[in-house]
Amino acid sequence: MGLRCGIVGLPNVGKSTLFNALSNAKAESANYPFCTIEPNVGVITVPDERLQILEELVHPERVLPTVIEFVDIAGLVKGASKGEGLGNKFLANIREVDAIIHVVRCFDDPNIVHVAGGVDPVFDKDVIDTELQLKDLESIDKKIAKVERTAKSGDAKAKKEFASLQRFKQHLESGKNARSLDVSEEDLEAVEDLQLLTIKPVIYVANVDEASIQTGNEFLDALKAHVAEENAEVVVISAAIEEQIADFTDAEEKEMFLAEYGLTESGLNRLIRASYSLLNLITYFTAGVKEVRAWTIQKGWKAPQAAGVIHSDFEKGFIRAEVIKLKDYVEYKTEAKIKEAGKMAVEGKEYVVQDGDIMHFRFNV
Repeated sequence: MGLRCGIVGLPNVGKSTLFNALSNAKAESANYPFCTIEPNVGVITVPDERLQILEELVHPERVLPTVIEFVDIAGLVKGASKGEGLGNKFLANIREVDAIIHVVRCFDDPNIVHVAGGVDPVFDKDVIDTELQLKDLESIDKKIAKVERTAKSGDAKAKKEFASLQRFKQHLESGKNARSLDVSEEDLEAVEDLQLLTIKPVIYVANVDEASIQTGNEFLDALKAHVAEENAEVVVISAAIEEQIADFTDAEEKEMFLAEYGLTESGLNRLIRASYSLLNLITYFTAGVKEVRAWTIQKGWKAPQAAGVIHSDFEKGFIRAEVIKLKDYVEYKTEAKIKEAGKMAVEGKEYVVQDGDIMHFRFNV
């Protein structure tokens, strides 16, 4: 299954610099708004040390990690919901992503202009929220106009739909994002076709200067306090450091560079993991001499659904799944010895796949 995250934020907050660090597809980074006109798309490998362990055990011909698509979306300005700047293009691009990576500037640098004249992460965050909320209100008002007449005629389904739309409308009008509204499945069905922008899950990336990567700063504190009630994760990154890290090809040199800043891993690794967690995703593996591969699925999926990610025939003709835990693979080294030790589980259609499972599927079509 594909995973697509959109990197958004005001101009000059570090979006393209972050994208450059994520991807070899270098986006132009310039000290003026709208240097990114079309969305830049990068397919980024998801780091997973479990793949390396399996590679050493199985010695496959190839190893295929799972990936995330990151989209660097053109910078937003106040008035985007009315088409200001590149607003319409920006908002259309957000509709196509699964999750939003909202980059917020938490550093001061007189050499990098700020579109609002000064660094204020709370203001920056609220500008984008307001524009997305206004666009969502526009979508909801249009649908209310269509549903209201049918609801007033007494149609039961339309009346429920109208009530759900009104709930979202009131919530957005109070300056809150749709994702923070406590809703039922019925409410969600009422707005499903609208692809609301503020209903998408979000991670805030606080882009700090190099000196603040360990200690933080007043800008970071202000952002964390402002989003506390959203229960959203704030990932602290120095995009400038991450872009330098991305240039290292030697693992030891990379570790030494990280150590200079008191870091044990890149912020991008943390961001990728946070993206997985945000979307409730897990990874399972298939392992054979031809290929060791990671597969992305939703947490809670049962074995037939997981098999369907490989091929729809696997799900349709599912018979059983043979499941090995990584710790057992590490201990017994080969599948034959795992079987001898009775550590290969045979699971049926109701088995809920666990993160890190190594699986073989038996099917018949």
